[in-house]
Amino acid sequence: MAIDWKKEVEKRKDDMLEDLFTLLRIDSVRDDSKVSEDAPVGPGPKKALEAFLEIGKRDGFTTKKTGNIAGHIEYGEGDELMGVLAHVDVVPTGTGWETDPFEPVIKNDRIYARGASDDKGPGMAAYYAIKIIKELGLPVSKRVRFIIGTDEESDWQCMDHYLSVEEKPDFGFSPDADFPIINGEKGNLTVYVNVHGGNKGGKNELIRFEAGLRENMVPQDAIAVFNSQEAEVIEKAFYDFADTSPIDGTVEVDKNKVTIKVVGKAAHGMEPRGGFNAGTYLAAFLSNFKFGEDAQNFIQLTANYLHEDSRAEQLGLNFEDEVMGDLTMNPGVFSFTPEEGGQIAVNFRFPRGMDFQSIEQKMEDKLAEYDVTFKRGKAKTPHYVPADDPLVKTLLDVYHKQTGLEAKEHSIGGGTYGRLLERGVAYGAMFPDSIDTMHQANEFIALEDLTRACAIYAEAIYELIK
Repeated sequence: MAIDWKKEVEKRKDDMLEDLFTLLRIDSVRDDSKVSEDAPVGPGPKKALEAFLEIGKRDGFTTKKTGNIAGHIEYGEGDELMGVLAHVDVVPTGTGWETDPFEPVIKNDRIYARGASDDKGPGMAAYYAIKIIKELGLPVSKRVRFIIGTDEESDWQCMDHYLSVEEKPDFGFSPDADFPIINGEKGNLTVYVNVHGGNKGGKNELIRFEAGLRENMVPQDAIAVFNSQEAEVIEKAFYDFADTSPIDGTVEVDKNKVTIKVVGKAAHGMEPRGGFNAGTYLAAFLSNFKFGEDAQNFIQLTANYLHEDSRAEQLGLNFEDEVMGDLTMNPGVFSFTPEEGGQIAVNFRFPRGMDFQSIEQKMEDKLAEYDVTFKRGKAKTPHYVPADDPLVKTLLDVYHKQTGLEAKEHSIGGGTYGRLLERGVAYGAMFPDSIDTMHQANEFIALEDLTRACAIYAEAIYELIK
């Protein structure tokens, strides 16, 4: 029986968009200020989870909510279980949006909203793929479980809890990356670099420095507030600096108090070269002036070791694996006050051949002169599913069949739910010609990409569970 998967998607396109818009209208940014036992990562992610489960229930699937932090929608029969793992939480919106990030709009055949491409759009495409299989009444010999997480952009509490109490899928994929496939994911390590709060002894006294929203985002905005004996000189120098740098910014001078704001470009932290780090650019500028004590250390180590160095060469950590690629480094969140001291969250994505200890030891050796301490944060080892695994081969075959494009293995620096399964990969929904706006202002997904991905998912899932 030949199935025109693209035609089946087109029949359901309007319904898919209506359901997707329902999810996109929910502000599902993790909110630690509103965490409760009833909402472990805040009310927004929980609301989005419940909305998705309600869609599954409406369509006649078996649904289950697990601990108000995860859930699943299941179809089929059999001993083996396939997992399709998506997430409904989103990163903070940041600045620079031309539309309301939680009121989706279609412009130029693109859906604009936070979560459109990461990951509500691809998740809805994968859900509708399973819905198509169900509605066509196709015979299956395995179960498929669409698993929904609510904390992917932060600490993965959702999957930690879900997999501790629910059946773990035997194989599967996450629709949260690129086609043709992601069968390798680099390790992920965050190191918190801490400095003390001293700021006396220079011509400038740092009151506050802040940049970044999440460690997996290149900071778009940064601010420094300080008292200065050379305010007018700094004001002129900053505008000269901005004229020759890929950033914008402003300076406000109130007597001897100076406030500098920098606007760079956000990007996903797995490839910092896609953005301009407002925090490191601000520190690079301030490093031309004398600050005191720990404030000086905070600024100088950022300028000397973290600025414009996504491959961590200054730290001696540049490393490449022939399959998984380069180690990358993203300084994602900066903070300093005299009362609290300073902290920089430095996120590494590293390939096979590197480990947590070697990265941390090299940092300690290189940054010893700055009187800093270190704390390990998020830590995940590299993940790889061989190219000859039947899961990988099937997914690549379907992609090639539907697109006619080259289909080969690939590794990324991002971390997806695919790594949670021994035989787990990431699969779409971005195509080679897609524009990547994940974690950026004015995030969008092209309508054509959404429907193409849904058709590929439908055929691929059916091939794997029939």
